[in-house]
Amino acid sequence: MCEPRTVWRRAASRLSRLTAVLALGASALLSVAGPAHAAPAEDPLPVDIPDYQAALNAVKSADVRNAVCRFLAVPVPQGGSQSVQMVPDKANPCEGMPAFTIKDPLAVSEITPGFVAGTSPPIATEAVKLARLVSSLSNTVNDRQATVMLAPTQGGGWHLAAVREGDDEAEYAGKAGAGVLVFSEPQIRGWYQLKLTTVEPLNDQARQGLGGKSSMSLSEYQKLVKARYADKLPASDYDTKGMSSGYGIASGTDSTSSIAPLLVGGSSAALVLAGGAFFFRRRRNNAG
Repeated sequence: MCEPRTVWRRAASRLSRLTAVLALGASALLSVAGPAHAAPAEDPLPVDIPDYQAALNAVKSADVRNAVCRFLAVPVPQGGSQSVQMVPDKANPCEGMPAFTIKDPLAVSEITPGFVAGTSPPIATEAVKLARLVSSLSNTVNDRQATVMLAPTQGGGWHLAAVREGDDEAEYAGKAGAGVLVFSEPQIRGWYQLKLTTVEPLNDQARQGLGGKSSMSLSEYQKLVKARYADKLPASDYDTKGMSSGYGIASGTDSTSSIAPLLVGGSSAALVLAGGAFFFRRRRNNAG
């Protein structure tokens, strides 16, 4: 017959093993189900893309694919950002072109005028807003990569705005995720990620924009951009004299089928749609 002390020790050992098993099981359940607590209200969430199906339809359309083929079929113009050449309007622009697909669109957010002016509080929902969508190619074509840009259509939906050389914007936009927003400061071509209320640089221009710091609070960042751009916002003297930096969108027709495409040169070549359609234009890059 076992002594009471021995029985107690065996029972304690079995209880200990059972506790360990339960703890491991609970851990496994948590790893599948995620944290039980709700995310803080101030957590930035991935940007919600309105009319996302329309954006998908646009990047998968024959018109957008043909625009990409036209862009890739013409060598990048040399001679700076003012170098422009017409893109031949072939009946089948993709004939003889290596196979490629266009990836699903990603959101590109930018700092808002209110945040720059200091009239909006330094919180994620007020600091950055959706500006456009970008979709890169699944693979390089003739050793070139390209990015499709979509602009919002008045009344809802999305349409082709431009095709640009490279895929940097799509790469940065793809770094967004749960609790992490990615946004740009287009005036200096800086890319950042916003975690809660902490701003971190993603490229050299952004690091320079933060004065070499690896991170800073959103409120500190607001002070920086206010000092840089508050007197250069739309409708300011700086803007009306045509000296604003960054990207603008010229409004016009939404159709791209009857628009003559142009290829604009420089370090960031772009296919723009002339004749009054939406296009991205590069203005003076000096914000000072």
